[in-house]
Amino acid sequence: MSLDTSTTADSRGGAASTGAADRGAHGAAGARVAAELRDAILAGVYPPGARIRQEDVAGRHGASRVPAREALRMLEAEGLVTVVANTGAWVTRLNLAECEEIYQVRERLEPLLLRYNVPLLGEDGIDALELLATRMEGAADIEVFLRLDREFHLSCYEAAPTTMLGDTVLRLWNRTQPYRRAYTSVFRSEGDRSVHHEHHLLVAALRRRDAEEAERVLASHIRRTRLELARHPEIFDTP
Repeated sequence: MSLDTSTTADSRGGAASTGAADRGAHGAAGARVAAELRDAILAGVYPPGARIRQEDVAGRHGASRVPAREALRMLEAEGLVTVVANTGAWVTRLNLAECEEIYQVRERLEPLLLRYNVPLLGEDGIDALELLATRMEGAADIEVFLRLDREFHLSCYEAAPTTMLGDTVLRLWNRTQPYRRAYTSVFRSEGDRSVHHEHHLLVAALRRRDAEEAERVLASHIRRTRLELARHPEIFDTP
């Protein structure tokens, strides 16, 4: 009798271990698929409003349906994807009011995050920011500009450890990425070079370790984007 009990316990233990291992494998695969899908959304492969089919995600990213479903849940939590039960998933679309609200939040949070970083940025890091600002001026391709611009701003925030502020800013950046792409097309077509001027002003403030000026320049930079987006409501009508 004791032998049977022991065997049953071992069997259950093995099943539990196997189940835990499966969950761990699915979790890791889900995180990988979420990272790849996030990159695709930010790159414009899936524009706002585009439908994302779970089976397509699984096939494209070499995963089963379970990690694909988990990936969509992760991105839904980040606000990048909207999942409708028993219907499907779509890349989240923002209307003008929603986008303005996010930019208002960014105007207040990002300068604070920058303030934490100002005394921690090394001269080499500031040199790298200046080089990025210069390269952006000469970027002929919108996607190249967007990649450099993202690297420029997020590099300003990497030095200071934060509990939640850094992650919050990153998520806000990701949610507005498609509309930054549309805005970039507009200001480049109009020949507006204010964004480049502001980048160089920000680098100069960082070199002087002038946190107040750096905050002011950054808040104005974000605000101007918000106001320009409001001037082009047609951006939000694009299907």
